[in-house]
Amino acid sequence: MAFFGLFSKEKKESLDKGLTKTREGFFSKITKAVIGKSSVDVDVFDNREEILISSDVGVTTTLKIVKRIQERVAKDKYIGTDQLNAILRDEIASLLEENANKNSISLIDETKKPYVIMVVGVNGVGKTTTIGKLAHQFTQSGKKVVLGAADTFRAAAVDQLTIWSKRAGVSIITQGMGADPASVAFDTVKSGVAQEADVVIIDTAGRLHNKIGLMNELSKIKRVMEKVMPDAPHEVLLVLDASTGQNAIEQARQFTAATEVTALALTKLDGTAKGGVVIGISDEFKIPVKYIGVGEKMEDLQQFNRVEFVDSLFSKN
Repeated sequence: MAFFGLFSKEKKESLDKGLTKTREGFFSKITKAVIGKSSVDVDVFDNREEILISSDVGVTTTLKIVKRIQERVAKDKYIGTDQLNAILRDEIASLLEENANKNSISLIDETKKPYVIMVVGVNGVGKTTTIGKLAHQFTQSGKKVVLGAADTFRAAAVDQLTIWSKRAGVSIITQGMGADPASVAFDTVKSGVAQEADVVIIDTAGRLHNKIGLMNELSKIKRVMEKVMPDAPHEVLLVLDASTGQNAIEQARQFTAATEVTALALTKLDGTAKGGVVIGISDEFKIPVKYIGVGEKMEDLQQFNRVEFVDSLFSKN
């Protein structure tokens, strides 16, 4: 499987299928908004603004995009509507590029062994599933993976991650419900080092308690991992459910206030017309979107490719 490397035809087809609802809600509205118009006027810009906001791009990001389009139209002395979609497409791509994942070839820093990923996010967003799919795909690409079940607040979380570890064929460290999450994280990193693993992925509690409590818990987990590896974790991955739209943005706000999030995973894009949230979250928080979920299959968790995403979003098929 080409999890690392070029964007395959299969991935493109999966992405196109996964973004169907967003594309139908977004692109079709964009196209209809200029029917019968031969020039760009205030109504056209207002329609663009309304469509972007209704696609959960977010008000701040929408205003930024519209302003950029207006500046380009004024600069180029452009008065037609036939190329307006191309300009919109360019500006969305530019915004995503500004916050792109620079590590485009390999998803981990090969100089860190093991590369430690701490996964955060509320219950129900697909956090455990994302971890399982990541473990599977890393394994398929030849990496040795160890999972840590540090979400000990819910017994089901440990059980679910154990099931995923068996599916992916990877090791898992557990201490059961009610155990100290930091202790689980410590043992997991230690085990990863001992096993000479390439990647360690640690699940954390998915409840959104107050910021202070969340910050203290995540900080403690990070501190104990540093006792084994001074620079761990190497990545803090926040998993968000794209189908919740603006609620996902609020969750991002809560978690970025509680810990240093370095990458984002947006799940469940295939079941929503709110795919525009990918653009809004990337722009507002200046954190690269690293993965997107566009289906239930193992391979449907994809490395985010901004070019392919924008192409799919504006595809007429």
